[in-house]
Amino acid sequence: MAPTDLDSDLAAVVTDIEALGVPGWGALSVESGRRVEADLFGDGGESGGGSDAAAADADSGGRGADPVSTVDLSFDGSGGPVPVRVYRPPETPAPTLVFFHGGGWCLGTLDSADDIARGLCERVGAVVVSVDYRLAPEHPFPAAVDDAADAVAWVREHAAALGGDGRVGVAGTSAGGNLAAATALRESGEDDLSVQALLYPVTDRDFTTDSYAANADGPLLTRGDMEVFWDRYLRSDVDAANPYAAPLRASEAALGGTAEAVVVTAGHDPLRDDGARYATRLDEAGVGTTHLDYPSMCHGFLSFGDAVPAADAAFDEAAAAIRSAFDG
Repeated sequence: MAPTDLDSDLAAVVTDIEALGVPGWGALSVESGRRVEADLFGDGGESGGGSDAAAADADSGGRGADPVSTVDLSFDGSGGPVPVRVYRPPETPAPTLVFFHGGGWCLGTLDSADDIARGLCERVGAVVVSVDYRLAPEHPFPAAVDDAADAVAWVREHAAALGGDGRVGVAGTSAGGNLAAATALRESGEDDLSVQALLYPVTDRDFTTDSYAANADGPLLTRGDMEVFWDRYLRSDVDAANPYAAPLRASEAALGGTAEAVVVTAGHDPLRDDGARYATRLDEAGVGTTHLDYPSMCHGFLSFGDAVPAADAAFDEAAAAIRSAFDG
């Protein structure tokens, strides 16, 4: 659907964020960006790109007493220790979602992604394993993809101890959605993943799409931000053609062997066409695909459920689609 006017409640949130006077992520050095995120958003704001990290006050939709228990763990991946945070719902065993945070592959922590991970646990009723994968530019592609795959393998091995019932899916926001899609591609044809939940994902390094043109200046994520993120993530232009970096470049055969998909996009997001085009390709390849598009939302909107009723309702709708994929 074509974008409509930005939701009025969301517009008020955007105004408050912009009033902080923090430059976009693309204008900051990696070190400065990480300090800003730690200082301002380290207690629960989603940092999927741009300034959407300023959702630090989000509390899983304002649902009252927290029924979720958490524990911080670490496992030995192929590239070294990988920290994870495990969220357990009140009733287990339950399906398990391996979750990858956003942040342009350069930013993001377990704390800054807490709101989305916790919200998925509560709303889907799943164990959520949030992964603190290695970040670029210190660890460029494919380090994060390797950590993501290692995390899925570790979760499978220890699912029962974590509270899982054996069903495993992947999920991620923005750059984390890219990692979830890449992980599903690496699992293509194995029939082991139940769902790939791609929440405003990055799927290609193509800055010429209609949504990049319409939303080049945001809100909350800009074309300039994404250009910088891609430059920091890839080792060279050759990597941009690798489907594990740009899942939209995957063959139809590889796409056709991936898990059932839930793809969430927003009308005021430069990444909208990334998600929409990927949903179309998955559908054409025969993958059961639910594409949930929200024309009045912007990048990172699922973090704002406490202040934006439409975002809260959208989170519920996405969670219902993920539950349905697990049950299918």
